[in-house]
Amino acid sequence: MALIEFRNVKKAFGPKVVYEDLNLDIEAGEALTIIGGSGMGKSVMLKLLIGLLRTDGGTIRFAGQEIQSTNERDYAPIRRRIAMLFQGAALFDSMSVRDNVSYGLREHFRLKPSELAERVHKALEDVGLEDTVDMMPSDLSQGMRKRVGLARALAIRPEVLLYDEPTTGLDPVSTERINALILETKRLYNVTSIVVTHDMSSAFQISDRIAMVHKGFIIASGTVDEIKRVTDPRVRDFIDGHAPEDDDVATLLRYGG
Repeated sequence: MALIEFRNVKKAFGPKVVYEDLNLDIEAGEALTIIGGSGMGKSVMLKLLIGLLRTDGGTIRFAGQEIQSTNERDYAPIRRRIAMLFQGAALFDSMSVRDNVSYGLREHFRLKPSELAERVHKALEDVGLEDTVDMMPSDLSQGMRKRVGLARALAIRPEVLLYDEPTTGLDPVSTERINALILETKRLYNVTSIVVTHDMSSAFQISDRIAMVHKGFIIASGTVDEIKRVTDPRVRDFIDGHAPEDDDVATLLRYGG
């Protein structure tokens, strides 16, 4: 049994149909990258998984448990096992790096002050930012903010890490650093990684498997080598940078592409 299962999932925002019949298995410990054009619902998949959005039909299972209809109170144990690095890092601007990284720990765990400090230090050390603990988000570069966001996710020691466009807006050096951190995080923490990206160079570098979502369905899924050999023109166009944009994305972009 896969760790995460999407079965016949349907989702729409008003007249905009995102998923008609989404089916995908994600195995424990693998690094899966979701690709697809703008407005195809890549980020929506992550938000359904952590309960920020709800399905209109079908089933999502995590570790054998159906979660699509779980109420907010019962979702708390799931959120202790799944952490997310949001596209813009989503740091609290009024909080120091220390308080940002410790936020999830305070929400989900009862730790002694010494244990809390140790977890924060370890998470920042793992992303190479232990010296920033007293800084404010406004003092950090965009790449550093993403790394602090990753430290916050790592601090709760999740089983699954979700990355929403982790390299968007970064310079090439910062992009390579984030890619290396994704790989190192998987190795150190043995986490299952689900990455949403349009950056094929990063996808080829960090993935065990790649799946492409297109107009409501997963149209291709396989290892990096298998995806590179796919002949479907929709996949080839996207990989080669020639995929047409969906014309009707305004509603969906409110919730994430």
